[in-house]
Amino acid sequence: MSNTKGERISMESHRLTQGSLMGHLIRLAVPLIIGNILQQFYNTIDALVLSRFASAGEFAAVGVSSSVMNLFLFAVVGACTGIGVIFAQLYGAEDMGAFRTEHYLVLIFGILLTICAGILGVCGSGLLLDLIQTPDEIHVYAKSYLQIVLGALPFSFVYNFYGAMLRAVGHPKVPLMILAAASAVNLILDLLFVISFGWGIRGAAWATAAAQAFSAVLCVIYLKVCFRQFMFRRRDCRMDKSLLFKTAHYSFITGLQQTGLYIGKLLVQGSVNTAGTAVISAYTATTRIEGFINSFGDSGAAATSVVVAQNFGARQKERVRKSFSDSFLLMLVFGLLASVLLYCTAGALVEFLLGTDQGEAYIQSVQYIHVVSVFYVFCYTGNTFAGYFDGCGKMIFTFLGSVSHIALRAVLSWIWIGEGGLASVAYATGIGWAAVNLFWMVYYFRGKKKDKF
Repeated sequence: MSNTKGERISMESHRLTQGSLMGHLIRLAVPLIIGNILQQFYNTIDALVLSRFASAGEFAAVGVSSSVMNLFLFAVVGACTGIGVIFAQLYGAEDMGAFRTEHYLVLIFGILLTICAGILGVCGSGLLLDLIQTPDEIHVYAKSYLQIVLGALPFSFVYNFYGAMLRAVGHPKVPLMILAAASAVNLILDLLFVISFGWGIRGAAWATAAAQAFSAVLCVIYLKVCFRQFMFRRRDCRMDKSLLFKTAHYSFITGLQQTGLYIGKLLVQGSVNTAGTAVISAYTATTRIEGFINSFGDSGAAATSVVVAQNFGARQKERVRKSFSDSFLLMLVFGLLASVLLYCTAGALVEFLLGTDQGEAYIQSVQYIHVVSVFYVFCYTGNTFAGYFDGCGKMIFTFLGSVSHIALRAVLSWIWIGEGGLASVAYATGIGWAAVNLFWMVYYFRGKKKDKF
């Protein structure tokens, strides 16, 4: 190990291998929740501005293009999740030399890969929109939005990479502050480009791309100034094949998991697109609302992953298991509260985002939320399983569960939407959540019985 005294002091103040696990989970989860809500607000800013200052077609196009954009974005986020687990395990093991080498390797290869992915996305955006049966009246809007936003994919990688690193070492507030600043930039530029300049959906896309670049630059500056012990040095810039292989393995599985999840969501979006513009607008609104509610569950998963990973790296088996039980209890309570809150406020939430003057879209949105809210406890408890398996480095179980659950949702949505409308998509979603909980529960108890986790 290559720790200096200063590094060891810094590490001890943020180690999660000692003290109350529930306390660590809550301390990590709170800024993550705020950050995820800000992320949803960041993603919703374009829709909010366009719904009020642009055409209905441009508003619907944001929802459709977001489904395609998330195919790329969440592959990046998923890969960074796996990378964050490695950072947390190395941090728990107090191996800062390997930590900095990991920083160097991921930064170089990650930027190169996301540049290539961004180019592919820009060139193939029209084909992807055709594959999900995007209506002709919004196809041009969605394509122009995608081409601009996907061109900024490397900036999104840099922000998510450093965010994963800082969360892994117990500093979740830093990515939160940077995201808050980027959200403010995005909002200001949206208002300027869409309202003042009259650029419509292209203005919203340029505002998002500029905000992503701003967040990436801010991350680099902040890390160099405040967390120099995490920055790689000349001796750290080396090829470590075993570390690179582990990184490729973890990031590939978690990236593939998120890619599979959003391919499934693209298929669901495709089934929604066959039901007409009103249902598309309704689904756009409901996905934005769900994004905020899901922030709590996603934050629980991320916090669980960090706590489990640090203790796993320190080889503290009992604390790893206790992390799971504490997280499950926390997510169960939050899930029940989310179900009640979402059901009771469905009308007000849809009215805020969509307005009541869109008739059929408003009705479809409220029906969807009333149905899906009943199942939300399964969404939350499922996040505990996902965070636990990720933290232990058993991403394959998270991958298998996520892909099977979204496949079930997609198939049921295609079968039912013709007769049941958007509410049938909500039933398909809830059934998928319940099924994946059962799947993960079986693997968890099998692993516990065999003493493998």
